[in-house]
Amino acid sequence: MNAEDTGALTARRRRPALLLAALAGLLVVATVLAAYGLRAWSVALGAEGRWAQWTWTPLAAALVLQTVLYLVERPVRAAPAQQRALDRLEVAVLVPVFDEDPDYLSEALTGLLEQTRRPQSVHVVDDGSTVDYREVRARWLRAAAAAGVRASWQRQSNRGKRHAQVAAAAHCPGADVLVTVDSDARLDPHALYELLQPLADPRVQAVAGVVVAHNNRRSLISRIADLWYLSSQLVDRSALSPLGAVMVCSGALAAYRAEVLTDHRDAYLAETFAGRPVTFSDDSLLTFYALQRGRVVQQPTAIVFAVMPETVGHHLRQYARWMRGSVIRSLWRVRYLPVHHPVFLAQVLRWYQHLASTAAVALLLGRSLSSGTQVPPVLLAVPLLIVSGQTLRYLTVRRSDQSLRSQLGTWALTPLALAWSWTVLRPVRWYATATCLRTGWGTRRHGPEVTAAPGA
Repeated sequence: MNAEDTGALTARRRRPALLLAALAGLLVVATVLAAYGLRAWSVALGAEGRWAQWTWTPLAAALVLQTVLYLVERPVRAAPAQQRALDRLEVAVLVPVFDEDPDYLSEALTGLLEQTRRPQSVHVVDDGSTVDYREVRARWLRAAAAAGVRASWQRQSNRGKRHAQVAAAAHCPGADVLVTVDSDARLDPHALYELLQPLADPRVQAVAGVVVAHNNRRSLISRIADLWYLSSQLVDRSALSPLGAVMVCSGALAAYRAEVLTDHRDAYLAETFAGRPVTFSDDSLLTFYALQRGRVVQQPTAIVFAVMPETVGHHLRQYARWMRGSVIRSLWRVRYLPVHHPVFLAQVLRWYQHLASTAAVALLLGRSLSSGTQVPPVLLAVPLLIVSGQTLRYLTVRRSDQSLRSQLGTWALTPLALAWSWTVLRPVRWYATATCLRTGWGTRRHGPEVTAAPGA
């Protein structure tokens, strides 16, 4: 019986030649329009226009390099001898739970038993939830026992996700690999098998899965988040993966060699920033520890369905938390990684891209308005063409619960997603930078914020 027969959610990666041709065409047109528009603006604004050309040239070079790198990413495939070694690994899954919707939690746990490569054990820690999980717990423990998977379920007072993960790891001291899975994350049936493949290389310390939105059609916000988040993984993260320099492994699905957590357990639990305890950005800190020990890669065929915010308020609070964590972690990368480390270089380049693009647009638009010089219309189309080419990556993941027509409809939201990013998310990012000392979680303060659809 295959995965579709069991009703499991499935997803697979494809790289159609048509999408590659479309990407090439969009980038060529964007390059021509950018060259023409910048030249026209340079003539109109004089010295300031020439300054803009010098600013944008490194950004264009970085874009070309990024495009080449994400196009060369391929799924890792272990050789037969390596696969036998992978099959012998003791794999434990850690599932921290706090005020999760019971239906989503039950679905996440069920998905772990549908894996073509099952884990040896699964350990759930309820971190002081206000939700009653007694029915889910009893049903899950019975199902795990019937499947031959060792399972534990522990409840503790609310201490945060990191403490929950460490408590879960205490139940599997002999594990070779620790897999983190969020309590709302439903794995594709092949996800765990795929996730372990890169660990055939002893230099690889951590592997990131690819996250798609489980509830992508429940609201416009969740649909835009699905488009933006999946595309960013298959662009930014895919470009860093060939270098072994993935900066963040999403908590929805990631694999770590057990020592990454156990050897850094005390520091992981006691992280502070400006004297304040840090309770978020746990995924990026584990990834940072892994980068200090070796390579971190993405396996683009290890796919997980995770729940995304469905309201604007939840979406913005989650994004602000992510960006506050990004500020802290970026400082850690530059401070503690050697200057020749690819992540150090990528982080510095990322700072330059963000600052230069924001400053150049703000200064030149301001100068254009003050002088009455019109921005060349063709130049305004360049960002949209570039981003439309990048979001074509969204179409490379085919899902069992979404038609191609629906996917194309989501991709068609790219202009709206770009406008949302520049007018809303970018200011939120600057706000998060200014308020990075607020190290609280910020979501799930009054129970589950997203609930499963009736009859799901």
